Amino acid sequence: MKKLLLLTAAIAIIACKQEHKDYVTLSGKIIDKSSDSVVVRSRTFSKTIKVNTDGTFSDTLKVETGVYNFYDGNESSNIFLKNGFDINVTLDTKQFDETIKYTGIGAEHSNFLAKNNLMQEQLLDLDVLSNLDMDGLESKFGEIKIKFTEFYNANKDIDTFIINSLSKNIDPMLNYYKGYLAESVALKTELAKGIPSPIFENYENYKGGKTSLSDLKGKYVYVDVWATWCGPCKAEIPALKELDKKYHGKNIQFVSLSIDDDRSHGGSWDKAREDWKAMIADKELSGVQLLAPNGWQSQFVLDYKIKGIPRFILIDPNGNIVTPDAPRPSDASLTELFSSLNI
Repeated sequence: MKKLLLLTAAIAIIACKQEHKDYVTLSGKIIDKSSDSVVVRSRTFSKTIKVNTDGTFSDTLKVETGVYNFYDGNESSNIFLKNGFDINVTLDTKQFDETIKYTGIGAEHSNFLAKNNLMQEQLLDLDVLSNLDMDGLESKFGEIKIKFTEFYNANKDIDTFIINSLSKNIDPMLNYYKGYLAESVALKTELAKGIPSPIFENYENYKGGKTSLSDLKGKYVYVDVWATWCGPCKAEIPALKELDKKYHGKNIQFVSLSIDDDRSHGGSWDKAREDWKAMIADKELSGVQLLAPNGWQSQFVLDYKIKGIPRFILIDPNGNIVTPDAPRPSDASLTELFSSLNI
């Protein structure tokens, strides 16, 4: 009997050793996959995993315990990995953040991170926050801090590394957003609705000749400040073209103002102009296509305090500001704004 007990104990010890893995098993299925692979990465680690035609994938990874980035070729999420974990991921790319879910050993930590990402999107909605004044922002950020703190404190079973990192990041994260939104509030204060808009005069028109803002008086003017090298600017082109088509013949003029300059084109203004014209032709851009004469240093750009692009501006038929920071063409709130103005 004693020998039998010892043998049983030895088998149990061996089994435990066999069950302890020094790697992570990561598998999953992606609906409407964006790429033929997914990437798990950190500053010091990167692993590309093949995604099959049916959206399934599986691999093993030997990792250092920590938070990694899970990237499907279009969007990404945070995932917590530790050797010994066996995690299965499911998601639908049409609603990436809303549908990503983890199951298996160690999955609760990554589900917590996914929920935290959704909270950040909902609580730090720039479209909502940008409508507040400074007092309103201070009050709102105080509420947001309390909600994040309560959320972190309520999840005692989540790895302390995650909780401590997120807790320490609350103030820096909120200060970043507060600083960004403070600039927006100041912009709307200095360039308030109803005051005369800064103007541009004799800007080169792609179709020939020169165009000034005064030439467009009598219609609303929606200005898209962009550049050929700007990825987010180019991403808005299809939506902008659709808007131009939808509102053709109505009391609004769509103006695209390029700030391509010599610095972004190898020191050559001729190359900047050439690339600007080539993209207009290639993308079959519609509306009034203008080139700012001095790029970022053009007076209209300086007067509107433009430090990043794309930037969208709406001016009324009398040449007064409607908003110095209008919604993007792809944002449904833009057409709502147009409707409220009876455009």
